[in-house]
Amino acid sequence: MNFDYSDDQQQLADSVRKYLTNEYDFDKRKAIIRSAEGLSEAAWTTFAEMGLTAIALPEADGGFGGGAVDLMASMEACGEALVVEPLIDNIGLAARLVARGGSAGQRAALLPGVIDGSLRLAFAYLEPGARYALAPSKTTARAEGDGWIIDGDKTVVIGAPSAGRLIVSARTGGAAGSADGVSLFIVDSAAPGVTLSPCRTVDGQRAADVRLSAVKVSGDALLSAAGSAMPLIEEAIDFATALQCADAIGTMKNANDATLEYLKTRKQFGAPIGAFQALQHRMVDMYIVCEQARSMAILAATKVDAGGDPAERQRAVSSAKIKIADAARQVSQEAVQLHGGMGMTEEMKVSHSFRRLTMIGQRFGDADHHLERYAALS
Repeated sequence: MNFDYSDDQQQLADSVRKYLTNEYDFDKRKAIIRSAEGLSEAAWTTFAEMGLTAIALPEADGGFGGGAVDLMASMEACGEALVVEPLIDNIGLAARLVARGGSAGQRAALLPGVIDGSLRLAFAYLEPGARYALAPSKTTARAEGDGWIIDGDKTVVIGAPSAGRLIVSARTGGAAGSADGVSLFIVDSAAPGVTLSPCRTVDGQRAADVRLSAVKVSGDALLSAAGSAMPLIEEAIDFATALQCADAIGTMKNANDATLEYLKTRKQFGAPIGAFQALQHRMVDMYIVCEQARSMAILAATKVDAGGDPAERQRAVSSAKIKIADAARQVSQEAVQLHGGMGMTEEMKVSHSFRRLTMIGQRFGDADHHLERYAALS
């Protein structure tokens, strides 16, 4: 397997990294988190101008027809800067569902706005008390006239507060929790009956719990065929998980680099603490697990791009997520410990890296969840 990025992929990542270094430093990031919106419109516009919002979308819809591998290097750069804008939830989840399951009219109505940055989407699929289950149990949609009525609750919808449209999973048939009878709907986030309860995640992203009370949508709000959405959802979640793994690599790299620099400058007993062999060994272990995780992230990205057997894709993604979750925990905890008490302060970027890696370990399923999925697929 070739572990090197192509010239185009690396050039894009270099441009993203240069922009983030100059315009999205740690102090500016903290200001963005404290703002009412919780994201930077200027940064979002720049991401769109660079093509990040278009890379993974089909050429027929105005995108570049790329995949997860094309975005990996850029996602690493975003991880290094701890970007809080919901890129993955737009390009890896909601927009991907529209691109792969939407009609020509639905794609034409939504994807140009996603590509130019004027429209953001969010995927509302998790339900309270259901942990990582992808199939809805309590959110339902019933046909009425030429439209649908949607009722239910969704929780921790990343990017929902700034989204113009929500892609909502709902049950139109089948037993609660089963893969049969799951449908997707395009819902205006300002539609009557839609209530958002915004919150901020532990790593600074904006999310919302969403309540849908007798929300009326037209017939053309149905995405793909009624009751057949689970394969679409599973593929999009795997694609987003692969991007999240790349983001984690960047975050771990940042934590490693910051820790190494601290070991070189912090002195104890008249010498830099990095001179002590025990700390050198711990630093080496951090780099090793990060490189191992990078290899697994690349494998996951290649498998989601390859298509083919869904079980093979799911095994690769679960394997990567298990390794990423374990590596994220080790690197984040070691980075904080090697910084001492300062590692937990707001002023140190490594504490924010710790929160980001903690969140990544849980999103789209923790290590235990993916161990169970991998075992079921074997």
